[in-house]
Amino acid sequence: MITTIAEISGNTLLPHPFRRSTVRGLWLAALVGLTGGAATHAAATAATLADPSHAGAADRPHVRAARAARSATTTNAQGYDRGNHHHATELDALSDGEGPSWLLPSELDAQRRTDMADPYYVPTGAPGHLLPPIMPFRERLRKKGFTFALTYKSEGMADIHGGIRRGMDYVHEFTLQMNFDLGRMAPAMHGWTIHTLVMNRAGREVSHDLVGDYYINLMEVYGLSGHVVAHLVDFYAEKKLLDNRLDVTFGRMSLTHVFATSPLLCSFMVTCSAPVALKVDPAFAVYPKATWGARARFRPTRDTAIQVGAYEVQPLAAGPSGWAWASENATGLMLPTEFTWEPFLTRDKLPGHYVLGYAHDTTRYADALGARPSYLVAQPGRERSAPMDMFWFESDQMIYRTGGPGQMAGGYLMAGYIHNTPHVASISDEAYGGLSFNGLIPGRATDRLGILYSWYHVSDRRREGQTIAQDAGLSLGSQVRGPQTDSHVIEAYYGIATCPGLLIQPEFQYMIRPGETSHIPDAALVGLKVVASL
Repeated sequence: MITTIAEISGNTLLPHPFRRSTVRGLWLAALVGLTGGAATHAAATAATLADPSHAGAADRPHVRAARAARSATTTNAQGYDRGNHHHATELDALSDGEGPSWLLPSELDAQRRTDMADPYYVPTGAPGHLLPPIMPFRERLRKKGFTFALTYKSEGMADIHGGIRRGMDYVHEFTLQMNFDLGRMAPAMHGWTIHTLVMNRAGREVSHDLVGDYYINLMEVYGLSGHVVAHLVDFYAEKKLLDNRLDVTFGRMSLTHVFATSPLLCSFMVTCSAPVALKVDPAFAVYPKATWGARARFRPTRDTAIQVGAYEVQPLAAGPSGWAWASENATGLMLPTEFTWEPFLTRDKLPGHYVLGYAHDTTRYADALGARPSYLVAQPGRERSAPMDMFWFESDQMIYRTGGPGQMAGGYLMAGYIHNTPHVASISDEAYGGLSFNGLIPGRATDRLGILYSWYHVSDRRREGQTIAQDAGLSLGSQVRGPQTDSHVIEAYYGIATCPGLLIQPEFQYMIRPGETSHIPDAALVGLKVVASL
């Protein structure tokens, strides 16, 4: 994740003689058509300079002069100036060079000389807090090494058309996150941090009650923890090594804190905190489920990141409280790896995030074909267990900038694809595409509109087993109305930061073929999501 400071008003283009060849110029023609012009450039710069506390205020003359004095000794052979930004990165790169971005034409590659200022994130709520009087107290705690966040989130969704029946369901979530910076508490523990998160969830899931789908949860908050007063999600340690170039975590954690997720995906109910095709896999300890594991992350170049991990695998429904560690039954080992490319394009420094991931689960799962009728599926070569492999590609690209120089100050297009081993998976394939735009209403730069289409395909192996069972006159169960194929979901929201610490987000969802059969043609839902940060 690149979080160094960018100079929005600076010239990031190399001299003309150093531009790429005509063939690479074809990249420019295609991508400039996607990203548009620089109409918002002046507004972004003005907004930055107007706020002296903003990182972009570093573009002021006295700061540029100080940087110029440093640049003589920090510029490398490629023209990148390590001193040409305030050092505020989450994780430093192993080298000052670029990776795939080096192949881009110089007119397009804004990272040739400088990095981006702002971390990649979508606020889970409105900026600020509902209780500003306690901010001095929070700041005193932060200086002593302790930070906390208390958040309330509620979701109400009503079926207004189709599905099983009309009605409304409600869920809520309280979370308390606490971080202990051990380096501030004891200098000998420099670089160490302890992360903890406890939550309370309650309510009912509209997908199961009213819509008729049991793979796809249409509400974000309803999850694996169930009705637990205090569910332990996180309890892990983090250590920065090699002069802030290697980040290692170990303990109890969810995979989807870091793997196969993105802030933009998690702004949608259906895909938070990961695409559905991964959330239904037992090996993917999807938030709020946690498991024992470790992860290492580093950045080979300024525009790339790699992370690898190893996690214990348990059944998805095991350990709903998060505290009963001794009762957990490990079935295998989950080994994920992920590569990310993060370019910044054009003079507006439009960020993109392109993620390739792969994971292998050593657990041997039952054949998706099923076990009935035994005289058919038990024939040699028909039924066998197997481990599971998962592949995912996730991408998003900012196409315009408005409201400032940050990574979320603009509109994104996004798309992705997920594939699981069909032999043992429930949902073998998922594809999605959508947009996340901000600043569509004048004067409302922090509001965000999101629209996402998702397609889900049930494993052909599972459908074959259901067909065999149905032809034999066997019941498929109360939750399955026939051999399952695919379904589609369209979700749209508009997030409104009504005041510091309070986000109100109207929601609309339309599902085609709930239950992945044609027995229920569709369902339409409307609802409201509220997030309060105390």
